[in-house]
Amino acid sequence: MGDIARSALGGAWTVLVGWLLPTALNVALFTLAVWPSLRRTGESVKLWPAGDTSLSVGMLSVSVLLGLALNAVQNPLYRVLEGYALWPNALYTYGCARRRQAKQDLQDRLTLIRLERHEREGRLAPDDTVRLTALRAAPRIARAVRKDRQRTAVQRALLRERLARYPVDPAQLAPTRLGNAIRRFEEYGYDRFRLDTQVMWNELTGNSPEQVRRQIDLARANVDFFVALLYGHCAVVLCAVAALTTAHPDVPLLLTAIAVPGLLIPVWYRAAVSATDEWSAAVRALVNTGRKPLAESLGLVLPGELARERDMWALVSKMSRLPHHERAAALDPYRAKPPEGPPTPAGDSGAGQNVS
Repeated sequence: MGDIARSALGGAWTVLVGWLLPTALNVALFTLAVWPSLRRTGESVKLWPAGDTSLSVGMLSVSVLLGLALNAVQNPLYRVLEGYALWPNALYTYGCARRRQAKQDLQDRLTLIRLERHEREGRLAPDDTVRLTALRAAPRIARAVRKDRQRTAVQRALLRERLARYPVDPAQLAPTRLGNAIRRFEEYGYDRFRLDTQVMWNELTGNSPEQVRRQIDLARANVDFFVALLYGHCAVVLCAVAALTTAHPDVPLLLTAIAVPGLLIPVWYRAAVSATDEWSAAVRALVNTGRKPLAESLGLVLPGELARERDMWALVSKMSRLPHHERAAALDPYRAKPPEGPPTPAGDSGAGQNVS
C-alpha cells in the first residue's frame, strides 16, 4: 500500500506542477486583466454572478478543470510546438532547412574555436589549415565568430550545450527548437544501441529502477510547466483582443494584457527548450541502466560485444513494431537457454523410498 500511495502522490505532483499550477496562474491573469471588461456584459453576469466568494470558487474550479483538460491533451499540444501537427508542408520543410543550417553554423563555430586553439598551440595539421581558412572566410558565421573569440570557457561550453539539443542524425531534424530538443533523446537509444525507445517505452520503463522513472516524470513536469504557461498566455491574449470589441472595455488594462503575455510567450518557449536538458539526461539514464533488466525480462542475454547488442536490439524493436516473420528466428542466439533436464515435481524427492 505504501508503494501505491507514493506512486499516486508522485503522479499527482507532476500534474500539479506541470499543468494545474500554470493554469491557475493564467486564470488569475485572465481574471485580473480581462474579466473586468467582460463582466460588464449581460451574458457574463448570467454566467458568473458577482461576488468575491463565487469568483474565488469559480477561479479554483476553472483552474482545476482546465489544468486536467490540458494534461489529457498534452500530446497534441506538444506536437504543435514540435512542428508535427497543424504545420503546412511548405512551412515544415522551411523550418527543417532553417534548423539544419542553424545546427551546421553551431558546428562550424565550435570547429573554428577548436582549430584556432590548435593553431595557437602549434599543433595544427595540414588538412586542418585548409579547413580553418575556409571557416574564417565563411560569411554566415563571420559576425558570430568575432563574438566567440571574446567568450570565456564557460560561455563556449554553452555553445556546445546548444548544439547538443539537436539530434545526431540529420534525417531526424524537426522544424522547431523544441522539436529538436525532444527528438535528440527520443533517438538516443536507437543511435547508440539500436534500441527503439519509442516502440519499447512501456517495457523499458517497466523494468527500470524506480528512481530513474521518477527523474523522468519530474524532468518532464518542468517542461510541461512552461508549455502550459505558453498556451495559457496565448489564450489570455486572444481573450483580451476579443474583449476590446465589447461595449465598455478597459482599454489600457487590455492592452497591457496583450503586450505583457505576448512578450513572455517566446520567453516561456525558450525556457521549455532549456528545461529539456534534464529530461534528456533522465531518458539517457533510463536507456543506459534499463537495457539489461529489459533484456532479462524478455528472456534474452545481453551480449558482451556492442555490435552484437546493437543487432539484438534492432531485432527486438522490429519484432515489436512489425508482424511476425521467419527472420525473427535470428533472435534465437540471444535467448536465454532453458535449464537442462525436465523439472522435478515438488514432493518427488522422497517418493519410492522405504522408511525403515
